[in-house]
Amino acid sequence: MKLIIKILLNAVALYVVAFIIPDFRFDGLDSLFVASIIMGVVNTFIKPVLQILFLPVSIITLGIFAFLINVVLLWGVSYFVPGFDIYNFSTAVISAAALMLVSLFLNKLSEDKNKNK
Repeated sequence: MKLIIKILLNAVALYVVAFIIPDFRFDGLDSLFVASIIMGVVNTFIKPVLQILFLPVSIITLGIFAFLINVVLLWGVSYFVPGFDIYNFSTAVISAAALMLVSLFLNKLSEDKNKNK
């Protein structure tokens, strides 16, 4: 059940970012949900490996390189999902930042308040 909620929250976050940023587009709900599922898989399996590999660079750049890893992964997902388009690198950077903020907000809204009691 938690997995389905996470995928739905990711889909809502992607939809909000697509609504806000002009060059971040989905052709339909099917491409939105496919992108949401693939983003979940990429963030679960590929992102941690890249963060460990590039940890020294990320430390030297004070975390900016970790953000760039998120940008490249988001842009990569848009390359592989038909109907999901990010038109240039600056749009990818802005949309990654917006996606991070929207996801943080939605995850805080959905977390269980009674979990620690």
